[in-house]
Amino acid sequence: MKRAVLCGYYGMGNGGDEALLATLLQMLPPTVEPIVLSKTPTLTARRYQVEAVDRWNLLAIMGAFRRADVFIWGGGSLVQDVSSQISPLYYLGLMQLAQLMGLQTIAWAQGIGPLHSQLNRRLTRGVLRKCIAVSVRDQGSADLLTGWGITHTLAPDPVWAMETNSAVRSVQPDLAVAVNLRQHRTLTPERLAVLTQALIEFQQTSRAKMLLVPFQMSLDLDLGLALQQQLPGSELVQLEDPEDLRMLFDRVDLAIVMRLHGLIMAAAAGCRCFALSYDPKVTQVATTLGLPLSELGTLPTDATYFVQAWQDLALAQGLSRDQRQKLTHQAQQHQTLLATALAG
Repeated sequence: MKRAVLCGYYGMGNGGDEALLATLLQMLPPTVEPIVLSKTPTLTARRYQVEAVDRWNLLAIMGAFRRADVFIWGGGSLVQDVSSQISPLYYLGLMQLAQLMGLQTIAWAQGIGPLHSQLNRRLTRGVLRKCIAVSVRDQGSADLLTGWGITHTLAPDPVWAMETNSAVRSVQPDLAVAVNLRQHRTLTPERLAVLTQALIEFQQTSRAKMLLVPFQMSLDLDLGLALQQQLPGSELVQLEDPEDLRMLFDRVDLAIVMRLHGLIMAAAAGCRCFALSYDPKVTQVATTLGLPLSELGTLPTDATYFVQAWQDLALAQGLSRDQRQKLTHQAQQHQTLLATALAG
């Protein structure tokens, strides 16, 4: 039995990163015992029935490394210096420490970059070259690694293949709409006012049941509460378990979302999706899938534009079963990579 330390943005209250952890745990070979680095190790241990240690406790991390054989960067945009200069140093430092202590290392389902710092680029290239396996989830990351001469697997985000207890999409008598907004500098008060007015008019014209779905309470909850006051009869849905969050979209017809994994979960459930993009990773997924989107940086100022777009979308179809099965199959390449790298 091997032990693997799993490192990601875990235990931080972000539904998308928890979905990545849940999927990684599902994809690990049964011969591998996980040890998860988490901000909230007690909660993580209880939710996933795994060993977990405090991601900020260096002594605990060193102890986990001494008992482990493998270190895995577990999905997401861990190595980028746009939102934080410190964050990539944390993840790169742990990867380097693991390699110095003799652990095999795997970069799994990563979104590498943007990396503006030459130091971060050099460190990233150095640790990835020492990995026994690397997989990425987007073409930009793949192009970067190709330029560095690093062998890798490119596959869709693994959350496409997350297993749940959900069976068949439930049929609702009325139009059910999931809405996810998050705080971000591109969602200015003026743009938020346009979107709020559009949601009000859309609810009135379509008689939709509005479900307000925060993915990370620290950034999404206040916006959800504010929208709830403006949308009579709307429901604020607070779900912490990633499988529950994914299954929510099985009873939703239309999803209007900012977050990447909100978009992926909704599309994987067969919802019709409208992306509000604050980040190139959201734009890339929406564009690849042919989903309608608006860039928040250049958001239309007329609420009527969105009302019409959402009304049209409500009459359209989501991704076909064949499309979703193809994406699920492709995303399972991340599992194949783990099985191959961890064999023996």
